[in-house]
Amino acid sequence: MLSAGPGDDGLMSSELYLAVCGGKKEEAMALLLQLNSGIHQVSAERNNVFHLAADQGHDELIRKLYASFGDKSLLSSPNSALDTPLHCAARAGHEMAVSLLVQLAMDTGDQSILCCKNEAGDTALHLAARLGHGTAVEAMVSTAPGLASEVNNAGLSPLYLAVMSKSAPAVRAITTRCSDASAAGPSSQNALHAAVFQGSEMVSLLLDWKPSGPSLASKADGTGSTPLHFASSDGDRSVVCAILRVAPHAVRMRDSGGLSALHVAAGMGHAHVAEALMKACPDAAELRDDRGGTFLHAAARGGHTRVVSLAMKKPTPRSLLNTHDEDGNTPLHLAVAACAPSAVEALMWRGELCADVMNNEGQTPLDLAARSTSFFSMLALVVTLATFGAQSRPQRRDHVEQWRGRDIAQGIEKMSDSLAVVGVLIATVTFTAANNVPGSYEQADDTAPDKRVFKGMAVLQEKILFQFFLILDSFALVTSVLAVVLLVFGKASRSAGSWKSFAAALHCIWVSLVSMFIAFYAALAAVTSTEALYRIIYHVIYIGFALLYGTVVTLIVPVSACTLWKALWCTVVKGRHNVLGRRLKQQYPVARAYAPHLILFMATNYVAIAGFVAVSILSEQAAREARHPGAPAPAPSSALLS
Repeated sequence: MLSAGPGDDGLMSSELYLAVCGGKKEEAMALLLQLNSGIHQVSAERNNVFHLAADQGHDELIRKLYASFGDKSLLSSPNSALDTPLHCAARAGHEMAVSLLVQLAMDTGDQSILCCKNEAGDTALHLAARLGHGTAVEAMVSTAPGLASEVNNAGLSPLYLAVMSKSAPAVRAITTRCSDASAAGPSSQNALHAAVFQGSEMVSLLLDWKPSGPSLASKADGTGSTPLHFASSDGDRSVVCAILRVAPHAVRMRDSGGLSALHVAAGMGHAHVAEALMKACPDAAELRDDRGGTFLHAAARGGHTRVVSLAMKKPTPRSLLNTHDEDGNTPLHLAVAACAPSAVEALMWRGELCADVMNNEGQTPLDLAARSTSFFSMLALVVTLATFGAQSRPQRRDHVEQWRGRDIAQGIEKMSDSLAVVGVLIATVTFTAANNVPGSYEQADDTAPDKRVFKGMAVLQEKILFQFFLILDSFALVTSVLAVVLLVFGKASRSAGSWKSFAAALHCIWVSLVSMFIAFYAALAAVTSTEALYRIIYHVIYIGFALLYGTVVTLIVPVSACTLWKALWCTVVKGRHNVLGRRLKQQYPVARAYAPHLILFMATNYVAIAGFVAVSILSEQAAREARHPGAPAPAPSSALLS
């Protein structure tokens, strides 16, 4: 292997480069003594022997080199990136090398060596802080605390970089030893802006920093946002409370858009943070942004029900409920526009809110509900608003256009095709199950006096669970076929009332699915005598049904049971004889039928749950009889079949 010797331009030989990088003290010293001015030779990136030894953490080699040659200019000699040996040791996090280089610099009496900056404007402390080398940071600030007041070309301080690196030891070292350290960050941020995203420990370290820590909580960045704004957006209550303890007045501070921390928390849906902010500063609820909106507007705009409910539980001034922004929208307008029926419901239950206020476009909340692009959200919004007496804008009733929904006809038509396929599949499955019954068929005639069985009859025909299976399977078949017929009829008619047949078809599809679920369970229970096995089957089927039911309910029932029953009373029972019922029927005929259909849907599911329980009880009874063959036989099945 050919080795590259030192050139005329002072480049380091390969032997010396490898010896220094490998920490081979004797070999490196021998090569340096052989070469004329070898100590000043550099690598391709202009790293001298101190750079190389510092980067590898060879502190003993550094000590020996300095003791032998004593050239202090090598300590501050920059490479091609303007890094000194201290930069290299700090970047690599070699605590011993950093401590030694700092001590050597102090021994020379030239502290400017410690303050050298590279081409990015970073001191060695910046590099150690950015990479989270807490011990290296401690070694530098313990000797030269003034380093922490320097900022780089990007305006970043070592403290800000230490926070960003999530290094609590580095932050602790700076805050405990450097009282005048800079906390500067980008865009006029300070270290506390960054700390709120790193957890409560980091925030506490900064807030406990005397004397500068508490003042950080009140300093805003270039957009006017304080650390409390940042913390409120993140949703960590412990961080918010820590800031509030030292700067409760920060709740009233607003950013360049007029938003307070309470606006931010409400807009993000952080109810627990909003509660802490209102507890610390109750009058913050009155603050309005540059568009005239309160925190309640922000919560309603985002559809955050928990924040709205929290505001309703607090002694919120009534004026806030009916406050309108510069567009004339109240929180109720914005909750309706956000398609948030649960938020609308929370606002309406307070009883102090005026639901008929018109915005600058002359729209009431009920008028905005018709703009909803979601069919079920529209229904829930209209029913909730109408239940609490909301009205549309004044206009001649003969000019009122009946709501048909945006592309609702096309939507029903497309859904009808998919549901028809589902109905046909259910009918196919149930028909096949009826012709391939569990337990198979008798293979021969048996004309004994006490038992008349003919070839081809079901083996389990005397078991009550089998009879349950046949009834439920037949019910599923009939309802699925009926659903297909209704869907085809509704699609063919294309009339204004086609939604009625579609709604009826939905009920039939659901009933057929539930019947098939229970029939499947009854069939398995009929052919299984192992108690542990059918208990597992029961839980699997029951959990599957519960998940299916929960998913459907979440989609189509976004209101509480109290509102649902109230809607049933106001729009159906009482609505036939009052103005509300007539107007709702005229403009929103689909919405008027929403509550009774939901009640029917829930009743169907209660019956299904009862069916599951009944089959489970019968299964346990059958298992006991299987374990005790001498027990009395179950009641004759003819009564059930009749």
